[in-house]
This record gives sequence, structure tokens and C-alpha cells, in this order.
Amino acid sequence: MASIKEVAERYHVSQDTLRYYERVGMIPPVTRTSGGIRDYGDEDLRWVELAICTRNAGMPVEAMIEYVRLFRMGDETIPARLSLLNEQMEVLRAQLANIEDTMERLAYKIDRYEQALRTGRLVWDDASPENGGRERRSQDNDGQSDPDESND
Repeated sequence: MASIKEVAERYHVSQDTLRYYERVGMIPPVTRTSGGIRDYGDEDLRWVELAICTRNAGMPVEAMIEYVRLFRMGDETIPARLSLLNEQMEVLRAQLANIEDTMERLAYKIDRYEQALRTGRLVWDDASPENGGRERRSQDNDGQSDPDESND
């Protein structure tokens, strides 16, 4: 069993956040002592971990509240809970694809600038995202602006 302070420290969230998760229904009511003090058990901690995970995944608070509501209704809601999680997974996949595209573009740009430092010429490849399919362009590295700056 753990106090709210211990749980907050363990998961790097505030005590207010933990109270909020419980108050709005993002986690089921936490086990309490006979004096009414929150006393997080293993199951409570698993719910906290899930709430933090789903928030990190960008799941809306309302969806997490719905997930908990469905869980409390029993196993007949497993398909609906699975659907909520699958929907969020698709959101994450789209975000990951966007991040990967962005990283690819930045890696290309970094490569071109590193090559320009070595050769003294800034060159954009024909099929590069920087060149937008235009002819290959180069420029002496004399401090002038990026020839493809308008496509950034």
C-alpha cells in the first residue's frame, strides 16, 4: 500500500493530478483507510499507470472516463474497450508517421548542410523534399540564403 505522496513521487505526477484522475473517473475510486486516507494498492497503481499511459498517448480524458465506465460494467464491454484503445493506437500511428516524415526531411536538410560545409557548395537533389521535384540547384556557400528556403 502507498500514500498519495508516494504514488505522486513514483509516477512523477502531482498529488492534485492523482486526485483529479479519481474525481473525474479516469481511475476507479482508490482504496482508503478506515480514516478515509487514500491507500493505493496494487490494483489502484495499475489504474494510475494506465491513466498516465493513456494521457501520454494523447487519449482524451473523456475517452479514459468511458474506458473506466465500461470496465466497471464487466467483461461484456471488452469489445468497446478494445475499440477505444485501437482508436488511440491509430492516432498514435498517424502521429508517428508524421514524426518520421519530419525527421526524414530534417535529416536530408542536415546532410545537405554538412556536405555544403565540406565542399563549399549547397546542393539540393532533384527528388528531394527540399527541391520539390525541380532541377538540381546548387549555390556557393557564401552566406547567401538557402536556395530552397521558400519550401521550408
